[in-house]
Amino acid sequence: METPSRTVRRSALLAMSVGVFCIQLDAFALNLALPEIGRDLGVEGAGLQWVISAYLLSTGTLMLGAGRLGDLFGRRRLLVWGLVLLGVSSLVCALAPNLPTLIGARVAQGAGAAMIMPVGLSLLTNVYPPELRGRATGRALGIGGIATACGPFIGGALTDAVSWRAVFWLNIPLAALGAVWASRTAESYDTATHRRVDWTGLFTATAALAALAFAIDRGQYGQWSTALAGLALVAGLLIWFIHQERVTSSPLVELTLFRNGPYVALTLAGAVVNTATVMLLFVVPLTLQGRWELPVVTAGIAFLAPALAMAVAGPLAGRVTTSGAVRVMALCLSAGAAALALLSWASSLTAYLVAAMAAGLALGTANSLTLIATQAVIRPERAGEASGVTKTVITVAAGLGVALTGAVTEQHHGAATSEAAATALQITALACLAACLILVAWTRARERRLPTPPTQAESRPRGRSAAGAEGPRLP
Repeated sequence: METPSRTVRRSALLAMSVGVFCIQLDAFALNLALPEIGRDLGVEGAGLQWVISAYLLSTGTLMLGAGRLGDLFGRRRLLVWGLVLLGVSSLVCALAPNLPTLIGARVAQGAGAAMIMPVGLSLLTNVYPPELRGRATGRALGIGGIATACGPFIGGALTDAVSWRAVFWLNIPLAALGAVWASRTAESYDTATHRRVDWTGLFTATAALAALAFAIDRGQYGQWSTALAGLALVAGLLIWFIHQERVTSSPLVELTLFRNGPYVALTLAGAVVNTATVMLLFVVPLTLQGRWELPVVTAGIAFLAPALAMAVAGPLAGRVTTSGAVRVMALCLSAGAAALALLSWASSLTAYLVAAMAAGLALGTANSLTLIATQAVIRPERAGEASGVTKTVITVAAGLGVALTGAVTEQHHGAATSEAAATALQITALACLAACLILVAWTRARERRLPTPPTQAESRPRGRSAAGAEGPRLP
């Protein structure tokens, strides 16, 4: 295949960078705006967290199918469609008259994000040569990190100066610019298979993920019978999905993907890391308004330093070699666990922000590493499928984590209480530590199973000494 020109590669990188920036901005710019959204729309209580979690769950639920559809029908095409959908749904969010409309438009935004992220990653994998893929992906994720860093500040500043709706108005020209850049890059497909969609598998997987989100939602409100019925439905749909993927000639997901040890280990660790990252970005800004009683803009400025630490993580992760990815991931998980624990125990605002900065750097590096390293250990022609699976797992995990944080917000004000925030951070720290220990144990077990390379003495030919002379072998 002819190597795409530098202009084509640059267009793909710019389109993906703008897309990731919008995705991250939509995910985190509203954290500080939740109390104002509640007052403006006349909403009280924990239902406000669905402004964030509905977007994350929609993204994760639809991403699996979007990644494979991009492989089959064109990664550039789906990237353009995703950016257009993101822009249109942002317009609806900006004009939303009530909370149900806002949440519905956020679901549509999640659908646009579901198309952008996996097909954008697979597009970069296919237009860049192997030696440049990691750095290109790291740069795009670094741009997304800037949105993560600036998101709470931009959201807080716009909410204070204009309205929370201005956050969505900002998305529209950015999405349009990204769509123009995406249209100028090269189209790419999975040419190794016929273009037949496993619609049964797509529907079954999407329904299972939606049922899981519904079951978790009902469970947090104490509706256990409904939640258990939802989990039973999830189990049944997953069993049917696995059966479908075994018998179909064109599976949505090749089950052999889950025999790729490094891919599975990085994806599962990434699920924990992404949940911890979202928890950090959800809890800390609200705690700055709650426990530390900072105004919205001041809270955004205070959060800028830890968020900037997360922003530099993408380019750093892009320089990690494939062979060292799992070890670096384990190191980041342990550092993130320690920093999250310190956050819950910090007795001063300065100590709190220093711990948040350390957590941002560790979790940001691990989060970017998940996406970069998993793309390096799979076949490029099915990059969309693999990135779709990875993003589905880590995004749904993060969305469910946020959905379970309703207790972090006060019943009437939407600011984080000290006790609830500390509990959420401690649980997240324990999850990171557990994932680190499991990853280390898996790595050591895998190394023991690998054949030991022969020593210098063992590798010599029989009957020869080190100098090559004939003679008996030494014991």
